Parts: sequence; C-alpha cells; structure tokens
Amino acid sequence: MKLIRVFLFVITLLSLGACYPASTAQIISPVGTVQVTTTAPVTISVTPIPFTEEVITPTFGKAPIKPAVTSEEENEIPMLITQSLTITIIYDNDLYDPRLSSAWGFSALVDYRDYILLFDTGGDGHMLMENMRILGIDPSRIDSVVLSHAHDDHTGGLPALLDTGVKPVVYLLTSFPLSIKRQIEKSTQFSEVSAGQSFVEGLWTTGEINGIPPEQALVIHTDPGLVVITGCAHPGIIKIIEQVKSLFAEQVHLVMGGFHLDSKSETEIDAILHDFRRLEVEQVAPCHCTGEYAITRFAEEYGTDFIQVGAGSVIRLEAVNSK
Repeated sequence: MKLIRVFLFVITLLSLGACYPASTAQIISPVGTVQVTTTAPVTISVTPIPFTEEVITPTFGKAPIKPAVTSEEENEIPMLITQSLTITIIYDNDLYDPRLSSAWGFSALVDYRDYILLFDTGGDGHMLMENMRILGIDPSRIDSVVLSHAHDDHTGGLPALLDTGVKPVVYLLTSFPLSIKRQIEKSTQFSEVSAGQSFVEGLWTTGEINGIPPEQALVIHTDPGLVVITGCAHPGIIKIIEQVKSLFAEQVHLVMGGFHLDSKSETEIDAILHDFRRLEVEQVAPCHCTGEYAITRFAEEYGTDFIQVGAGSVIRLEAVNSK
C-alpha cells in the first residue's frame, strides 16, 4: 500500500510540473531574454510600439492563398476574402521580434474569421501581458482561452489575463486539477472539452489525448488543409497528428508549436521525420520544447516548407475567390 501511494504521488508531481527541458544546456536562450516575477495586477493600455524592422509574415504558398496585404493595399484590392487566419506567437523561449521578452513557455493568439482565441498563456503573466501590449493585442477582444495541458509554463499567465477584467470562456481538459478549475471559476467560466468539439465553425479541439500529462491540440480548417497547433505534444507529436487524421478527412497542411523532442535521440527524430512524411504533413513550424537539434533537422527536411517562428512571429493566411 505504501508503494502504491508513493507511485501515485510521483505521477501527480509529473503531471503538474512544467515541461522544462531535461538539462539547461538544451534551453534556447536568445539575447534579450528577460525573467520577470510578479503577483501584482496588470493594467493594460493597448498602445503598440512601432516596429521599424521588416514585418514578420510567413505565408502559405498554395493557390488560391496570397499574403496578407497592408491597410493601404486593402483600399486598392477587392475584398473577396472567404476566410482568414492570423496566428501570432506571443510567448516562446525563442525570440523573433526583438521588442519582446522571452522565457520558457508557449502562447499563441489565433484570429480566425474574427473569432479571437488564445491558445495557452505562457508561464509568466507580466511577460505575457507586456508582450501583448507591445504587439497591440487588446485582451478584451479575446473570445476564449484554450489550455493545452496543466503545466504551468502553459497556464501560468492566465491569472494575469483574467485580472484585467476580461471573461473569456476557458476550455480545458477533464483531467485538469480541481485547484485550477476553482481558481478560474472566481473570474470566468470554464468548459471541459470533448474530441472534435468546435469552438466556432472551422475551429476544433482534438479533445483529451492520453499522455503524461494528457493534452489537447487545436485544429483549424483552411483552404489548403488543416492547421494543427500543439502546446507541448507530451502524448507524442505523431500520436496527436494521427488523432487529427482520425477525426477529420482533410489534408494536414501545417503543424506548429511545441513537439517535445528536446530529449530525443537522432534516431528517434529521424523516425519522427519519416512519420511526418508518411502522414503527408506539408509544412512545419516547430518551436518551444522541440529542441534546437530537432528544429534544425525539420528545417533540413522541409526546406522552403519549414517556417521559423518564435515570440513575435506572425503567420497570416488569407484566401480569396479564384475568379
């Protein structure tokens, strides 16, 4: 009986701990990394700081997809958009936009047909909110928050977001600790997800995928295929993609986010790359806990279909009628 109690205690600790790398040597620590700790409420004034360098806009290359246009160009081009998707990485341990701060964790803002969803919240609330301020993201526009899993480098920023007074619905897994659910209930509502559940037309969750800890991923319909966003892929990135393909008949166009490969061997990573090709994943944008070596291998394997991302990078997809 004592051995069973010890085993259960260890499993609980593993499920609640953050998905930090196995050794500090594997942490991506770009110049300008800032560690901030605060418990004070955050006051947000959305006044974006001008960014004079080239705007980061990786794009999808399949017709009828075209890059997003600037506000000046919008006045000259007929508005024939049938769908639009913008994914902004707000929080990551690697920097893309030098104006931002970075730390271990992940958060991405999804703007899909004017529905605003925040996928994960990073680990530090002050950093999350400051990066949002710099990027000109208004918290009051967020319709919902989706938490991939219960590790604090993906959920730690949520209290600071809710302290602003916003009340998005928080979508999480049934397996989340009761303490997190009770904390959320003090500020807003939460909902436990099911496989294939839709947040809005064309935007779904995989539902809870078994792992240590369990996890969910986001699935988005686009013209060239499905976009899949993962938080840390603890159950296995291939297992997540296979879950997506079991739920939806469409092609998987892009997989992005944390792939949790920083502790994998070269042989294991080669096998995973083989499986990506077997599953016909067309484009990749790995970050967070994927690991530097694995990211390099994905870049070599996918070439022009590899998208380099980090805190501050933006992926825009706009589809227009072919006529």
